Amino acid sequence: MRFSVFFFLLFLSILYFSLAQGSYEDCCLSYVKEFKTSTKRKVDHYRRQEQDGGCNLPAIVFQLRRGRLICARPGEKWVQDLINEVDKRRKQNSSNRRNKHSKHRH
Repeated sequence: MRFSVFFFLLFLSILYFSLAQGSYEDCCLSYVKEFKTSTKRKVDHYRRQEQDGGCNLPAIVFQLRRGRLICARPGEKWVQDLINEVDKRRKQNSSNRRNKHSKHRH
């Protein structure tokens, strides 16, 4: 009886860890050191990856126009500069869209 309970618990443990592995596929596992200038221009947006139960590294995840994801260390100066640049670009794009729509209304 003890033998079968042991194997049942072992089986559940293996099952749990194999299912838990699947939750890590959206997490950054390493950082890039820097982007080329041409790559920086292709960044469409970014998100912050927090260090929590699912992800072991805090990171900034940049998404390029074609969907490629690149992970960077949040505290580095070039990463903060790129975040500011992306925010500025997005703000300009949204105000350009608003101006374009307001011109068509008149």
